[in-house]
Amino acid sequence: MRVLLTGSAGFIGSAVAEAFTGAGHEVVGVDLMLPEAHGSAQPPPGTHHLDVREATRWTGLLGGIDVVVHQSALVGLGADVADLPAYASHNDLGTAALLAAMHEAGVARLVLASSMVIYGEGRYACPTHGRQHPAPRTAEDLAAGRFENACPVCGSPLGWSLVDEDTPADPRSVYAASKLAQEHYAAAWARQTGGAVAALRYHNVYGRGMPRDTPYSGVAAMFRSSVERGEPPQVFEDGGQMRDFVHVDDVARANLLAAEAVGEPGFSAYNVCSGTPVSILDVARAVAGSGPEPEVTGGYRLGDVRHVVASPERAARALGFRAQVEPAVGLAAFRHDPLRT
Repeated sequence: MRVLLTGSAGFIGSAVAEAFTGAGHEVVGVDLMLPEAHGSAQPPPGTHHLDVREATRWTGLLGGIDVVVHQSALVGLGADVADLPAYASHNDLGTAALLAAMHEAGVARLVLASSMVIYGEGRYACPTHGRQHPAPRTAEDLAAGRFENACPVCGSPLGWSLVDEDTPADPRSVYAASKLAQEHYAAAWARQTGGAVAALRYHNVYGRGMPRDTPYSGVAAMFRSSVERGEPPQVFEDGGQMRDFVHVDDVARANLLAAEAVGEPGFSAYNVCSGTPVSILDVARAVAGSGPEPEVTGGYRLGDVRHVVASPERAARALGFRAQVEPAVGLAAFRHDPLRT
């Protein structure tokens, strides 16, 4: 199989490239090498240093490609509305240009790196009033330490449950809006062209090669950087936020399975997760190990959601994917994994 991989030099893209080449597939790597993600690093040998927003010029590059695996994107919440044009340009325009180029070149299969952020808050229920969809948490509640979502009927704290792929989208950050737009473009492309799309909704990815101290750093890398400086990891809210942390090697394997399976026309989405919920405070403790005890600060970010934990069942049934690295094991090992500087 001949694969065109965008974002091939990035944290996840590098692991994906290794998984595909290890399985005997040919990888054509493309990466813009944005300084926000790569610093001053040079592209790895053989990487095409190109901008996905100009993909309609890639006629020759896409010739003979069996499947495109699209990893490139601006990531992070998008801290300010001033970030909107950059996210819309790199993520949305870039994806639209890539899809148009694929159609022109006759490439009909896409694996899209999506994200759990499209869900916004996860799935909640009130013991008395059943399923509820909470509104965004207010700055006043967060500042007062009222972090849990409340039932809009009775005001009681809502309990969380697993989010499946049929959960309605509710993006609550600039990044989330751009990832949902990518899915919508891909779904429209599949309908209009007869193409096949597997959208992989990554949960919190961590592991070797994670960037250090950049806007692309995930919370696990930030915790580790604090520990390496001899400082306690800073935990927002009360640390009780529930998430799913999935190792980058599992994410790479999910991409491989999706690329080998995608073929039937249409759009399908899959959670890529460990299936094991973990609190942010427990993540900080696992990464800190015997280092400084995490500090719960009560701080917050308005773009953050309280709980979002995934169901892994659809990916298991359709792709044969289940994570192999348990968070308790992977996060402890992450203390010693090499990071990118």
